[in-house]
Amino acid sequence: MYKIGLSTCNNLSEEFFKNCGKSGIKVIEISATKENCDAISYRDIYNWCKKYSLEIWSFHLPFAPFDELDISRNDLSKKTVEYLSTLMEKASDIGVNKFVLHSSGEPISDDERGERLKIAKESLHKLAEKASRCGGVIAVENLPRTCLGKNSTEINELISVNDKLKVCFDTNHLLSENIVDFIKNVGDKIITTHISDYDFINERHWLPGEGKVDWQSVIKAYRDINYKGPWLYEIRLECPKTIYRNRDLTCEDFVRNANEIFKKFDTKVKVISIP
Repeated sequence: MYKIGLSTCNNLSEEFFKNCGKSGIKVIEISATKENCDAISYRDIYNWCKKYSLEIWSFHLPFAPFDELDISRNDLSKKTVEYLSTLMEKASDIGVNKFVLHSSGEPISDDERGERLKIAKESLHKLAEKASRCGGVIAVENLPRTCLGKNSTEINELISVNDKLKVCFDTNHLLSENIVDFIKNVGDKIITTHISDYDFINERHWLPGEGKVDWQSVIKAYRDINYKGPWLYEIRLECPKTIYRNRDLTCEDFVRNANEIFKKFDTKVKVISIP
């Protein structure tokens, strides 16, 4: 149904890439802290992906610490745009052509929200043009709580400044809008996704089935907008403090989880289609 993908979530060892390839994961999102991004060996990642038959799908540009990186803050936007532009140049050398981006840190008060949106849009326009020159696109991610891009209205406003801007939909970040409504309202601007479950109270990054998301509705909504990207998990292998598991996750767990969701959807479709 969809290629199964996984974010590195700061795990940049060859062993991780090897385990991904052996498990049946097909695509990878490079994601690392600012510190690790500064020291990353793009050539190693390229070689490991080739060695273990993995496609480098996207690169999640670093978004923290908030007091150092923020495209929506007047005192940080210029420096942040320049830094992220440098990373895009380096990543594009190994074929990366999709760059996932956060539009802000937090907290953001209601009084400053308008100005922060204005600055973020100016930054996004510059980054969209830079990504294009690197042969890629920016995928703006929806974010939780007081961050910019907390619903489809704000996401559509943010990407309106440049036709080249696209969207990364994170399924566990919506706290004030229904998931299906978000997908419908943003439509084919969604080119990639971060799959994880949550309790509708705060972001949790749980494995699907551990929270409240109706995954069959998510797939149907993706089908309705003709989504062509992967089913890409953004979940750490280590158990978070917000849930109990009797062991850490493995790469095989993500493949198994995705196939169970896909199978249930296919079975449902077949049953409905019988006269």
